Formats: sequence, C-alpha cells, structure tokens
Amino acid sequence: MAATGALPEGAPVACIVLAAGRSTRMGSDNKLLCDVAGEPMVRRVAVTALASRARPVHVVVGHQSAQVRAALAGLDVACIDNPDYASGLSSSLKAGIASLPTHVLGALIALGDMPSIQVADLKRLLAAFDAAAARAIVVPVYNGQRGNPVLWPAELFPLLMQLAGDAGARQLFASHADRIAEVALDDAAILSDIDTPEALAELRARLAR
Repeated sequence: MAATGALPEGAPVACIVLAAGRSTRMGSDNKLLCDVAGEPMVRRVAVTALASRARPVHVVVGHQSAQVRAALAGLDVACIDNPDYASGLSSSLKAGIASLPTHVLGALIALGDMPSIQVADLKRLLAAFDAAAARAIVVPVYNGQRGNPVLWPAELFPLLMQLAGDAGARQLFASHADRIAEVALDDAAILSDIDTPEALAELRARLAR
C-alpha cells in the first residue's frame, strides 16, 4: 500500500490482547496461565505489549477470567470482560474494539497464546503503520507466511464490529487487499501459537537451551 503521507513517529495505537478462550486443545489446563520462563503465558504477552509504545493495552478476558486477571496483577493493562467468549474469537475482538478510546488511530491485535513475540517485532509494525499514515492493515510476514499480531486502522473498526463466529478478522484481508502493508520479519514466532501440551513443551525446551 502506498502511503499518502507518513505520520510523525508515535501515532496513538492501542493493543488488544485476546485472552478469553477456553483453551480446549490444552486439555485440563488453561494455556494462558501456564508457566513460560517463570511467568504466566498471558502475562508474558502483556509485558511485551507494554514494552512497545502501544497504549492503552486492553486484555479481553472470559474463560477463568478471575485467574487471568490475577495473572496480570500489577501491570498497566485494562481487563475487558467478554461474557460471550464461548461464541468465538470475533466476540472477543469486538469487545476489545468497543473498549478503546476514540482518539486511537489503530489497534494491534495480539493473541494471548503467542508468548514468543518480541518487542522489536511490535516496534517494526508500529513504524510501518506510521509510514502508511495510519491507513494500512499492517501484517507481519515470515518466509512468505502471514502471521500475528496484525495492526488494524481505526477506519476499519466498524467492519471489525460486524464480524461473527470464530474466524477472526483475517476474513477481511481479501476485500481490503489494497490496504495491506506486509512487514517481513526474521522471526518465526509470529506464526506460532501455543495451544497444545506438545507445543508448550517444545517452547519450554527451546527457552531452556
């Protein structure tokens, strides 16, 4: 996407961490509460978001919301309740979007089960958003594959609020292909969510090396 005029660095961008799901593939454990390098997975994601310039950081909670809130204690985040979390991912996305202040120009949509995302990755996405005058859908790419988190411009929030089911916002990519700005990153973490015991064990082993 060609920018119509880059913004000064530091456009107001929020971050929404989706952390309301039931974690069914992890078995009896809530993956978001599992320990990753000494802290709950969801806390690790929130800390990374806070280390970027994105503000505010809102965490959408639903399943085991009290425990997830406790895992985030002391962090400068707002927890947003989604009582309809069982209906699918889109309900959490909409709860997060609806909670944002009106002055933000975009929102970085992060997943609570991607604890290996790096602050440097978020900063590059934010810089690309600035360069595109806060109009692009900024998508990270690794080896040709699109990953997460995705940064959405506020102009498209009304469309995000119309989503339904568990498909998330990626269904809008095809109809807004001209708005997409891909950012190539040298980090496979943008492709890896931790939603099974095997994936968690592999992550822990990698971090222990």
